Amino acid sequence: MSAAPGRAGVEVLCIGTELLLGNIVNGNARWLAEELAALGVVHHRQEVVGDNRERLIEAVRQAAGRCRVLITTGGLGPTPDDLTTEAIAAAFGADLVEHGEIWAAIQARIRARGRPVAASNRKQALLPRGAEVLANPTGTAPGMIWTPVPGFTVLTFPGVPSELRAMWQATAAPWLRQAGLASGVFASRMLRFWGVAESDLAERVGDLLVLENPTVAPYAGAGEVKLRITARAADGAAAAALLAPVEAELRRRTGASCYGVDGDSLASVVLAALRRRGETLAVAESCTGGGIGAALAAVPGASEVFVGGVIAYANRVKQELLGVPGALLERHGAVSDPVAEAMAEGVRLRTGSTWAVAVTGIAGPGGGSAAKPVGLVHIAVAGPEGCRSEGVRFGSGRERHSIQTLTVGETLNRLRLQLNHRGI
Repeated sequence: MSAAPGRAGVEVLCIGTELLLGNIVNGNARWLAEELAALGVVHHRQEVVGDNRERLIEAVRQAAGRCRVLITTGGLGPTPDDLTTEAIAAAFGADLVEHGEIWAAIQARIRARGRPVAASNRKQALLPRGAEVLANPTGTAPGMIWTPVPGFTVLTFPGVPSELRAMWQATAAPWLRQAGLASGVFASRMLRFWGVAESDLAERVGDLLVLENPTVAPYAGAGEVKLRITARAADGAAAAALLAPVEAELRRRTGASCYGVDGDSLASVVLAALRRRGETLAVAESCTGGGIGAALAAVPGASEVFVGGVIAYANRVKQELLGVPGALLERHGAVSDPVAEAMAEGVRLRTGSTWAVAVTGIAGPGGGSAAKPVGLVHIAVAGPEGCRSEGVRFGSGRERHSIQTLTVGETLNRLRLQLNHRGI
């Protein structure tokens, strides 16, 4: 077959039945979209196909009639359901040819890991006749760059994200530039907000949402709202110059509800603020089961600030490890402001931390009552100037995991706001 004339742009084809079933999140498609945008490459379409030879052949043939470059991920492994290379070759009636240097490299890499070489690995050394090897510096599955018909090129990558990214940076991005597909650059800035509804945020910045360059687009998540600013220009400096005044105006209108940008998280922002002051943090958790501690520990360098915490589900643990008086538990119940405050002060005293946060609540689906419904969580923040707790109702209709996730974010945000109030 021949590629249709006049086709342009890039498409992404992600291959794997596990993607269709939802067993894994398709993070590769998102990452590739961001990389293409940063290069200024026109990106028209994304598609997901399962591990089915005939459907894969059809998807490749259709793409050849629409776009100039097809980027695929997945299906390059040694197992029978890894069909990408043979299906792409079959789509254009091409023979598969073994590359001896690839097979030698595969065997050497497998043996270096102390594993036996399986005969099935040999299929990874097969590429369509005329294809160039797209080297894989970290894994056994190489990709390829192949132009089976004039005006249409296929670039294949493994589905393993770390391998895809290494191969992209080393080979694919330079190839796209040399091929003349990179036209200017896109630059983006993501502003992150907590404690404000998407609708409220849209009202504050509504006139900026209709800008054409840069554009401003809202995104809502689990308790978080984001505004992405995207500018297109001839080079990175020009794009940054377009972004700056719009970002400044968005920050002016939204104030303290904007907690960070791009890769920031509430945990990373809180830890950075504490690090600047040389202060420390401890946590006491009941309904979140360690979620706050996990969010903090996920940030590189957290150990400089985060000293530790206690997961205190049972009242006995609240009493014995955190020093919560039994009388408080009897009088107010475990889900209450007095108990949350006692938990925060207890973990702060026992760890010697500057600050502490504590949560106790009802994550559901059972255990609620009219007075204390599912979704009620008491959040305490203790610091040098005392301790304060407040009950927050996240709603009884939410799933347990959603309530826990919102509690983690709300707790860290309350600490962030208090730190900001103290001029940190």
